[in-house]
Amino acid sequence: MKTIRMKVKGRVQGVGFRYMTKMVADQIGVFGIVQNEADGSVYIEANGDSDKIDLFIAKIKQSPTPSGRVENLQLEEDASIKIRNKFSVTN
Repeated sequence: MKTIRMKVKGRVQGVGFRYMTKMVADQIGVFGIVQNEADGSVYIEANGDSDKIDLFIAKIKQSPTPSGRVENLQLEEDASIKIRNKFSVTN
């Protein structure tokens, strides 16, 4: 089990980024949350098998939505992140 948090910056709000992130997570089989932040970034927490998390990270780096653009991605592994059993879009 791998647990991560990401802060994604770029053209990530107003382009369907959160909903496409959920779709990618559901297809891969990872769980967590995605939400918009006040500074224009998107915050993601995810947990799942290590291989699935690595694939999820790669898909997010490429932007899950065609009209989005990831310019910066901060990634941190953190074992204290709450383990979830579904992927949700919040706020």
